Parts: sequence; C-alpha cells; structure tokens
Amino acid sequence: MSVYKFLFLIPNKMYIPDAMRSTLGVAVENHYGFAAILHQKMPPITEYMAENLEWSRDLEGDAFCVVDTVDEEAKKYNVDEVGLTSITLEELSKMALEADYVIAYGLPYQLRELPSMCADSKTVESAKTE
Repeated sequence: MSVYKFLFLIPNKMYIPDAMRSTLGVAVENHYGFAAILHQKMPPITEYMAENLEWSRDLEGDAFCVVDTVDEEAKKYNVDEVGLTSITLEELSKMALEADYVIAYGLPYQLRELPSMCADSKTVESAKTE
C-alpha cells in the first residue's frame, strides 16, 4: 500500500474544524496529514478539536499556523494558546513541494471574475446572485 502526504491549506475560518478533522481522517487511513491555517485566528478551541489535534500529532501529522499571514494577536492565540506549530510561507512552500496532495480547503468567495475559459458568463452571474 502506498503512503501519501496530504497538505490541507485552510484560508477560511469557517472551515478550520472540518479541515482539521479531514487531516486526522487521512492520518487514520495510514497517510500523513498536515493542516496549514492561513490569514485566520482559530475559532475557540473545543475539547473535540483539541483531541483531534492531539490524535493527529500522535499519528505523525501536525497543524500549522502560517505566521507570515496573520497579525500578532492571531499568531499569539494560534501558537501559544491553541498550540499550533508556527511555520513561515517559505517553509510551507517547501512542504507543499514535498506533499503528494495539496488541498485548498474551503476557499472564500472569490472577488474576481473567472476567466472566460473557466466558466461561461451565465455561470459567473448565477454564482453572484446566490
């Protein structure tokens, strides 16, 4: 059986708990799971999330706070209080190159329109109204 490295990039605060659970899920399946939280302060950590983080680390995975993308308050909370491992964008890019799968989890609504080759104008307009 092949063993893969998964890197979940999480730019949207709303999806952090679910993405961390997915990170644990791949670790349970005997793969390596890593989560990188960008631009966000973690939501209040519940006992459930703390257990998932601990279990993920027991299975040789980890959760990171990309410190170059957050303010000092978020960095202090994410690293010192929640216990995420700090990582820089440069270190994250090296990790992404080593990963077998990089998954952008829960992207926020895009402010720019898609290029015409990606979607027709009707699809773009209907997405705006939803």
